[in-house]
Parts: sequence; structure tokens; C-alpha cells
Amino acid sequence: MGSSKPQRHFRRGPPHLQIRAPDKDPKEQRQDDAGRRDEVVGDARQEESTQRTVVSWRGAVIEPEQGTELPSRKAQGPPTKPPSPAPGSQNQPASPNERQRAVIDAFRHAWTGYRKFAWGHDELKPVSRSFSEWFGLGLTLIDALDTMWILGLKKEFEEARKWVSKKLRFQKDVDVNLFESTIRILGGLLSAYHLSGDDLFLRKAEDFGNRLLPAFQTPSKIPYSDVNIGTGAAHPPRWTSDSTVAEVTSIQLEFRELSRLTGNKKFQEAAEEVTRRVHSLPGKKDGLVPMFISTHSGLFTHLGVFTLGARADSYYEYLLKQWIQGGKKETQLLEDYVEAVEGIKRHLLRKSEPRKLTFVGELAHGRFSAKMDHLVCFLPGTLALGAHHGLPAGHMELARALMDTCYQMNRQMETGLSPEIVHFNLYPQGDRKDVQVKPADRHNLLRPETVESLFYLHRLTGERKYQDWGWEILQSFNKYTRVPSGGYSSISNVQDPRSPQPRDKMESFFLGETLKYLYLLFSDDPDLLSLDTYVFNTEAHPLPIWAPPRVG
Repeated sequence: MGSSKPQRHFRRGPPHLQIRAPDKDPKEQRQDDAGRRDEVVGDARQEESTQRTVVSWRGAVIEPEQGTELPSRKAQGPPTKPPSPAPGSQNQPASPNERQRAVIDAFRHAWTGYRKFAWGHDELKPVSRSFSEWFGLGLTLIDALDTMWILGLKKEFEEARKWVSKKLRFQKDVDVNLFESTIRILGGLLSAYHLSGDDLFLRKAEDFGNRLLPAFQTPSKIPYSDVNIGTGAAHPPRWTSDSTVAEVTSIQLEFRELSRLTGNKKFQEAAEEVTRRVHSLPGKKDGLVPMFISTHSGLFTHLGVFTLGARADSYYEYLLKQWIQGGKKETQLLEDYVEAVEGIKRHLLRKSEPRKLTFVGELAHGRFSAKMDHLVCFLPGTLALGAHHGLPAGHMELARALMDTCYQMNRQMETGLSPEIVHFNLYPQGDRKDVQVKPADRHNLLRPETVESLFYLHRLTGERKYQDWGWEILQSFNKYTRVPSGGYSSISNVQDPRSPQPRDKMESFFLGETLKYLYLLFSDDPDLLSLDTYVFNTEAHPLPIWAPPRVG
């Protein structure tokens, strides 16, 4: 992966919190709106669009060089009715505790900056008190809708809903990244619909889903990375004809759910065709997948390079989560996931010195590298989720060990915040720490992966230490990334507490994921977005687990 900088693109409820799936039939409600197509709204201002060439992995700028992939699975027709409310998910949460109130304060501070300086734009630039555009679709606002609902920020939610209703228009001549816009925008709209029951969000989701579909019109049915939502023209990145494996295999939760809610199978069919094709491809190593896939041939490219970081990470996550979403019926997904976990253990696991931290490295043409992206810190949470749903106890043991490692990636830095990439020390050498950082990798983008996994580990073990670790991380965010005039900023140097060097960007996932997972981590109510009722997409947007059809 060389010098690529991946980024994982690239969460309380007040009284009467409706954390449940709505039980009205969405198709009826959409009839009255069928005639109202989104009209063209000019002004697709592209400030800061200079980086669009290679911005891709989870918000980070990456040099042209790699890719990721997704799982395969059996297609199955979606039920056409939305789920009935899940039992126990309608409970009214207690008022927030002290740590949750601190998360609400952080969210309000971030939102104040966004509302004041970047309202309706994609991302806040908190230091310069301005904004940047990526897609020109109010990315931060849509990513944060469900977080506001969960935190009980009804006034802010209503104001954002009004913007979606009056200002969000998809008929515009702009390229979007299929993966990023699916997990953030489509996922955000679907979860806002499920939590609020407001049909506006489903209508917007269906419109947007239709505009993404041209990306799948390739010779191989493996979608292009980018699609113009106004013209329908789709294309690969400028520097390659390949797509990233994780990108094409981490859109299935959202497309499947859109089909289930609308009764239109085309979304699910397009996404599951990708899964089926990837399932049977040569070039895997004990379930591990390369990072790139050709949109022409449909075959893996750049063979022999295996990572759990950028460009492959969420392939593994979505294998497990689709199996859970579909009611644990699609055994091919489960088999691919379990095989991949064995592949990780066999090829990528090592222990560092001196603390013997278990970590996941990378393999390139048989050579092991002790490099681990912070993105890989999604893995302990995913492993724990699988164990909760009946997978081997060994998965939970590995989850605990990797959680310790991810905590140390934060703890061993002078600011208490993890860098984007670390290298682990494999040999005992004097007073060297386990976690080594190269100068180019010292930045922190306000990423969620460590606190995401802390949420799962605490929810599934009940151990308070995971909450305490998350509390430390929240305090570090407040100390080193908070901008007084509003917002939080990515920083360039996690090793220099005196001068962390703000980068003047607040990623949408800080509100969509990082603060949401912290809020849920600090909750002691296992029914607040129960893991038996919801599955979170890779942007922390909760979607319902499909209930079995009622008999009789």
C-alpha cells in the first residue's frame, strides 16, 4: 500500500425516541410524490474540487495505487414490506449520563461551526471558518441526521430535515464516488427514515439510489468507482480502469435495504451480482482478497497484496453484516467471512515487542509488513459482533486482543490520539515502544474505528474499561482538535501536543460515526439500538435486521 493514506469514509434519545422501523407501507406514501421529480438546482459550487482526482479512501487523499473488494452471496428476493417495529426497540431511554452529556456538548460545538460557516455544504473548515465541497450534497448534514435523532437533538434535526426537504436536489451535474455516497448519503437517508418514520427520507433515498445505478453498467457488472448523478455517465478513476474491492463490496447493505423498502428489486440485484462474482474469483488467499478489481474483465488485479486496511477493510465487515441483515440465511456470506478470519490468523497476525500486542499486518507477494492502518481498528468490533451472533469464541478472544492494540495505538501517542498508520516493532530493542510512526503518517482525521470497536466490546462484554478508554479519547479530541469558534479539526501531528497542527477539515464521519459511537459506548442500555435489531453500515448508520416473515 506504500504511502497511500486511507480514510474510512474514507452517536441519546430523549423521551418518545422512536428507535424502531416504521410500520407504514412506504409505497403508498410515495405515490403522491411520484410526480415531483427533483428539479435542477444550479450552483453546484465546486470550491476545493481540485483534489477530486484521487480522493477516495474514506475521506483521505490517496495516491493512485490500490484497491479493495467485497463479499459474494446468494441473491434472494427482498420482502416488499418494511419490518414491523422490533420488540423492545421503542423503549424510552433514560436521560443522558454525564459522559453522554459531554458527547452532546461536543456534537453541539461541532454543529455550531457547521451551521454558522458551512451550512448546506459538504464539510466544515473550522479554522478558516469556511467550507469545502466534495459532492455538493450537504454531506455532513446528511451523515449527522441519525446522530442528532439518537442524541435527542430534535430542534437541530428538524432544521436539517427542512434543508433536506427544501434544498437537497440530486439533479445536478456532479460526479460522486459510488461507495462514499452510498454509505454516507444513501445510508444516512435510510437510517433517518427508519428512526424518524419520516417518508421524506425514503423518497430522497430512492431518487438517489436510481441515480447511482448507472455505475453498474459495465462489461463485468463490477461497478465503476464514479457516477454523475445528473447525467448518468459513469467512469473509473482517471488513473486506472480498476475499482477498489472494498468499494464495490461495501454497498450491499444499503442497496438491499432500499429494495426491501421500495419493493423494487433492481437495487438489490445490481449489488448482489457483484457479491456473487467476487465470491468465485481466483486470486484469494484463504479467504483474503486483493485490493483491486477490473471493471472490464471482472477479475482481481494487482494480485498477491493483502491488507485489512484501506481498500479491502469493509469487504470483510459486509460479509458478516449482510449475513446478519438477511436473518442469517445466506450461508455463503458466512462461510466467506469465517474463512477470511482464518486467513487473517494464518497470514496477517503477529505480536509486537515489548508488550506483545497482537496486530494485523499486511502481506505483499509473500513478504510480511508490520504496517497497520488505523482503519483496521474496525476489526475487533466486527469480530465481537460475529461472536455475539454465534460464531466461535475464538473470534471474541481475538477481538479483545486487537482492541487492546487499538487502544495502545492511541495511548502511546503524546496526544492520546492514534495516527493514520502505525508500524509495529517486531524485535526487542532497548526502550523502543511497540508502536512506531513515520513522519508522513502522523495525522489524525477524527476517525471512528477505535471508538466503534470500543462500543461493540463494551456492549457485548459489559466491561467498564472500554468506556473509560473511550472517555480518554473523547478528552483528547476536546483537548487537541476542538476549534474555539466551532467545530473540530483533523490534525497533522499526534506526537506533538504543543503543536498538533490543525489541518482545517472536519470530516463528515466525525459527526456521523465518531460521536455517535461514543454516545452509544457511554450508554448502559443494551436496548438502545440493540445489536439484535439493527446492523450498522460502515458509516455507522443503523439499518434494521430483516424480521422473518410472519406465518399465517
